[in-house]
Amino acid sequence: MSAQQPMVLVIEDEPAQREVLAYNLQAEGYGVTHAETGDEALIAVEEAQPDVIILDWMLPGVSGIEVCRRLKARNDTRAIPVIMLTARAEEADRVRGLETGADDYVVKPYSVIELMARVRTQLRRTRPATVGERLEFEDIALDAETHRVTRSGAPVKLGPTEFRLLSTFMEKPGRVWSREQLLDRVWGRDIYVDTRTVDVHIGRLRKALCVHGGEDPVRTVRGAGYALG
Repeated sequence: MSAQQPMVLVIEDEPAQREVLAYNLQAEGYGVTHAETGDEALIAVEEAQPDVIILDWMLPGVSGIEVCRRLKARNDTRAIPVIMLTARAEEADRVRGLETGADDYVVKPYSVIELMARVRTQLRRTRPATVGERLEFEDIALDAETHRVTRSGAPVKLGPTEFRLLSTFMEKPGRVWSREQLLDRVWGRDIYVDTRTVDVHIGRLRKALCVHGGEDPVRTVRGAGYALG
């Protein structure tokens, strides 16, 4: 799994549907994990939070609507976008799904092209750098498509790791990231490196951002990690 690759959790108990979704999501460049039941889904989110969840309403055991309700009731998972898949086309069901906290609602049978567009829409809101959006924070601008960074108009030269660190910070200014969270997001969940490696690259990022002057925008939060602003 490559670092910065958006991760989509597919919660679907029908193998054929799972395979179609996984194939198309991977073709879009996303990492994919899956769960077949509501209980498995809740465990999967606990182990590694995805960037988007595609959730089937009808699941064995804990229903999809209950999975959505539980995730949206928790502070640490509330912001994960949930796209609900269902054969229920009635307006009352659609309203119930949205009122439970689903961010989008797609009725089966659905267009795969449309579903992929809806995934991109949710990522544009939560992980804008991964879909090529331009990010700005104070006097810093990051163009994810051209991989260029400027500060007060002057170009900032960053290595690939520092660029990924900065884009992670700029997607959620003010959020405090622990070293472990940065390792997962920037290096990848399957890569095992020392947490002190994060400190080294934070130092390089700070140096690059301040090369033309200006205050250090990266804040160290003692005992917690780092934040932008």
